Amino acid sequence: MKEKIITFRKNNSARILLGYAFLFISFLMVQNTHAQKKRFTVLHTSDEHSVLMPLPAVDYSVEKANSSLGGMARLGGLVETIRDQKGDEPVLLLSAGDFVGGSPYSWLILEGYSPEIELMREIGYVATTIGNHEFDYGPEKLAEYFQRAGYPNAHEQLPIFAPNLNIPDGHILNEVQFPSNRIFELENGLKVGIFGLLGTEAYSLAPLAEPVTVFDPVESARQQVDELRGKGADVVILLSHSGVAEDRVLAEKVDNIDVILGGHDHHQTLVPEELYNTILLHSANYLKFLGMLELEYDPEQKKVILLNEQNNTPYQILLDSSVKEDSIIASKIDGYTQKLNEFITVFTDSLFTDAFSPVLHTDFPVNMHAPLVETTVGNFVTDAMRLETAKVTGDRVDFAIQANGVIRGDIIPGTMPWSEGKVSFMDLVTIAGLGSGPAMTAGYPIVSIYLTAEEVYSVFEIAGLLSVMMGDTYFLQVSGVRYSYDPGKAIWLKVPVLDLPVPAYKSLKEVYIYEGEGIQNDDGYVLLDKSSDRLYHLVADHYLTSFLPLIGEILPRLKIVLKDKQGNPLEVDETIVYENGREFKVWEAVARHATSFNLGNSGLPEMPDVYQSTQERIIQKSGMPLYVWSYSGLLVIIAGLGLGIKSLIKKLRKKP
Repeated sequence: MKEKIITFRKNNSARILLGYAFLFISFLMVQNTHAQKKRFTVLHTSDEHSVLMPLPAVDYSVEKANSSLGGMARLGGLVETIRDQKGDEPVLLLSAGDFVGGSPYSWLILEGYSPEIELMREIGYVATTIGNHEFDYGPEKLAEYFQRAGYPNAHEQLPIFAPNLNIPDGHILNEVQFPSNRIFELENGLKVGIFGLLGTEAYSLAPLAEPVTVFDPVESARQQVDELRGKGADVVILLSHSGVAEDRVLAEKVDNIDVILGGHDHHQTLVPEELYNTILLHSANYLKFLGMLELEYDPEQKKVILLNEQNNTPYQILLDSSVKEDSIIASKIDGYTQKLNEFITVFTDSLFTDAFSPVLHTDFPVNMHAPLVETTVGNFVTDAMRLETAKVTGDRVDFAIQANGVIRGDIIPGTMPWSEGKVSFMDLVTIAGLGSGPAMTAGYPIVSIYLTAEEVYSVFEIAGLLSVMMGDTYFLQVSGVRYSYDPGKAIWLKVPVLDLPVPAYKSLKEVYIYEGEGIQNDDGYVLLDKSSDRLYHLVADHYLTSFLPLIGEILPRLKIVLKDKQGNPLEVDETIVYENGREFKVWEAVARHATSFNLGNSGLPEMPDVYQSTQERIIQKSGMPLYVWSYSGLLVIIAGLGLGIKSLIKKLRKKP
């Protein structure tokens, strides 16, 4: 009996021990499950556009609080602060492309420097992709840009993912060896796969990219996601330079993308969109904001979860003067500023010597207040082109045109005690500093051509057609002219499925030429006689002018022949305006126009009041759109065919 009791106690003890062991193992399993939820932070910028220093530059001060935004030194300081705050939690700084093109600092690319990508490496970007403005100086110059910065070896420090670029065999850009994707294994064991894409609409705005083309972004994205998942990626991030509309399509059509970090259209998502199990974030442009996603990966759900609201942290952090600058980055930028000033001094024959010096005073902003309409900044830029080119050529210029897509912002006066009302050279020429010409020097050159009165009408018919077909990027601002048009009568309709517009050639109403002197005002307009045999002097930039003959080839009714003042046909490159043996640039005309005004009480040239509002240079007269009549007629035809077929069927049924 005693032995049995002892045996029972032994068995009971064993059971208790087994129970404790089970509880301990369960506890470990629960702990292990919680441990597998891995946290990480993604920081994002896009469309940095060579904005190395904060804008407006005239407001900037390193010591005093001010209203300027952006700048790479501030970015470097903020990123370092966030990394310190996160401690052991991994932090990924990523860019969605267009890191060059816009600010005058991008001009240094043509002088043999690669400031943007070198500073991005110094700040600690983990990856980026290619945007349309990376091609502003052509693919050959882009290859040189990266090679100077140490690529392809530098991909180990900062990979540039571009899997859907179709680069011809033997092209120098192949030597950069853009990787398609990469898996980054973070300190916490999480495997994050990253790839990049250049969207179709963005590529369409990179005319100098050829012979480089792009593969279909959706198919490319599917291939990259499958490859990354196949290699064991827990999380997949896409760096997309496509615009928010195409990004939403990618989220819908491509499975298993956890995060899309987008750019191109300068859009900002104040709160990330969550579409089809994909988180979508855009962070505006010019480094005004740093996007931030605090994330957690749940391995059981295989899902990435946003934590910002739970942690009470912002999705977008303003890069204002409260952000402490990184001193190393600031020092490197000072070196690039010195090189930029040297270039400006030489190129302008010392007319301008300091990118940050004020050149103009204004009591009001001159801005692009709305799309697809005349704007005050558009009037300023085209007036500058018309009036300053007349001084260079010695010939009166009748009118000037410029597309909204290459007018890059507003003229905003300073607001600080030391800068109130002032506009610096940097702030002014940033609105017109894109591109280059055949000489591969900074800025689009101005061209000078002569057209018949009928061709002038064709130009403004084209203006209406382009804005309807291609949106605000191709809307033309004008000087020296006043015209009215009906955008609803530019096309008959768009062919269904193909989405092809059918031009109607009916949008243009009246064209008046300004025959007064100086800046355009309300007096001095004369109706342009379409049958006149006089040649009219037009100026535009080299980029825009290259499209005019092409449109005539596609639409012969709008054929335009570029001519000199004697009426001799010219090729586009033969129309470039030269001064002292070099190309005369749009940004030069803008800067000179500003300095041509009368001096005000500030001691600086004073912005004329005429730029305080628009002047009805472009008048929209909207009536019934032609597509209404087109579709109505189409419905009548379809209805008639339907009735005819119905009648035929009845007759056939009556036959034996």
